[in-house]
This record gives sequence, C-alpha cells and structure tokens, in this order.
Amino acid sequence: MADSVSARRQKLVFGTHAYAYLQDAICARGLFEKGEVHQRIFPDGERYQRIVNEVAGRDVVIVGGTISDSDTLELYDLACSIAAYGARTLTILIPYFGYSTMERAVMPREVVTAKTRARLLSALPHASDGTRVVMLDLHSEGIPHYFEGDVRPVHLYAKSIILNAARELGGDAFVLGSTDAGRAKWVESLANELGVSAGFILKRRLSGERTEVVALSADVRGARVVIYDDMIRTGGSLINAAEAYKSAGATSVSVVTTHGVFPGGAIDKLRASGVISRIVCTDSHPAAHAAIATHGDFVKVESIAELLVGYLGE
Repeated sequence: MADSVSARRQKLVFGTHAYAYLQDAICARGLFEKGEVHQRIFPDGERYQRIVNEVAGRDVVIVGGTISDSDTLELYDLACSIAAYGARTLTILIPYFGYSTMERAVMPREVVTAKTRARLLSALPHASDGTRVVMLDLHSEGIPHYFEGDVRPVHLYAKSIILNAARELGGDAFVLGSTDAGRAKWVESLANELGVSAGFILKRRLSGERTEVVALSADVRGARVVIYDDMIRTGGSLINAAEAYKSAGATSVSVVTTHGVFPGGAIDKLRASGVISRIVCTDSHPAAHAAIATHGDFVKVESIAELLVGYLGE
C-alpha cells in the first residue's frame, strides 16, 4: 500500500511525439513516472490519442513545443484531456515557444501570433490545484503577460548553460558579441557575469529575410568573439554579424544560442559561410537534437533536461 501511495506522489511525465527525447531524458534524471500515450494518424490526417496512465489526482507534466501548428494542437489536445480527466496539477514545459518573434504588430492588422498562442493555452481546463506553462529563454520578456485566467506562466532561464558554453568556446579572454541591438541588454548582462567585454552590432533590415550591418561598437582586433543570440533560424543575420567581426579583426567567431531552430539547410549554410568555427546550442528544439547525429563536429548540443528536472523538483 505504501508503495502505491509513493508511486502516486511521483510526477507523471508525458511528452508530445516531437519531444519524446526530452521526456526520456527527464525521466532518466529524476524520480518521475513515464507517461504513455497511444497515438496514430488517420488517413485524412486527423490525430488519435489515448492516455494510457490514470491521471486523476496526479501531478502531471507534459513536455511539448509550439514548433508547428500541428505540434501546438497535439500539445493542446493532450493537456485539455489530462486536465479534464482529473489531474491534480498540470505543468506544461514548452522548451521552445514558437512564433515568439511575432509578439507585436508592426504593420496594420498583423496577427500577433505569440498572443493568440498564449490565449489558446489560457483556455485549457483548470487542473484542480493549478496549471503552469513554463517557457524557456523567450525572445520577448512580455510574452508571459499574454496569458490569461487561471494559467500561471513561468519564464525559465538557461543562463547557466549559456555561460558555461561561452566560457568553453571563448576560453579565458574573449569578446561576447551580439547579432543586433535587440539582444544588447542580454549580451551586456551575460558579459558582466563572465567578466569579459561586450560587442554590439547595429544593422538595418533590407527585407523580411535580409539585413545589413551598418556599425560595430567594439574593438575586436586580435580577439576571439563568441556571439550570443537567443535563437538561430536561417542564420543569415548571424553570418552577417560574424563577417563583420572577422572584418574588424577577430581571430575567430563562434556562437552560443539557446534555441537551434535550423530550418531547411540552415546548418549547412552556416558551416559553408566559413566565418563560424563552432556553434553550441541546447536541445530545446527537435532540430537541434537531431543535429547531434548529423552535424556533431560543428554543432554541440547541451541538454536542458537537468535544468527542467531542477525546476520540477522545486
């Protein structure tokens, strides 16, 4: 009987299909029970899900990301059902919050997708003792304020992973660089903690995907530069920044980021640029996790599982 009660006190951890690797990593590091969902896709594209474990009265965790519309709905459907079937608490871990760059309208009538995603998750049924949505290194600090009702948003930071990665890449002395002014405060804060100089780049946008560097505010001659950015997508801005630092005299340029999104052939493009020696990212996005097998000599991937386990154990 005691063993049964002890088992029910364990957190029950589920993962969406794309984040099964993080579900496994979390369960391997802590006293958690691994949840199971039977899932199949019908010929017309509809998804069938059935929760195998009893969730009533349990503290339940779901690991999933809004990396696509389909993944968002898979996460939402699963969370809705777990809450409706009586979970005591529900914690939704979203390592990568998609559409986070669409956090405000710039042109008339633009859809602010970061806000609509937050409203969707805010509509979840309420677990009896509370529902939390935990997001990692958000592109905009304001996104948690988009959540409404009884859902409690939490912004978790991967600063310890980023600092260790920057020290590994830069050694004892280096310049911590930004890709644009938008990351300047983050870079300055991280540089102060590292005890190194910060370098900032000013750029102007030529189109939706093209930017041009117009100024660089640091002396990087003869120095190693480690660029920090919260996410890497196509890599165009990153390559422009790396070229600017190299042109200004940097001996090498490497990169540390939280979210390696890497759509299409982004990693091949970054490698082929010849100006970036190494990238370190976390496994917050499935594409970064997949890069371990195919680009391990160029991209090093650090797991966030320990960070998430630490949060869940608080």
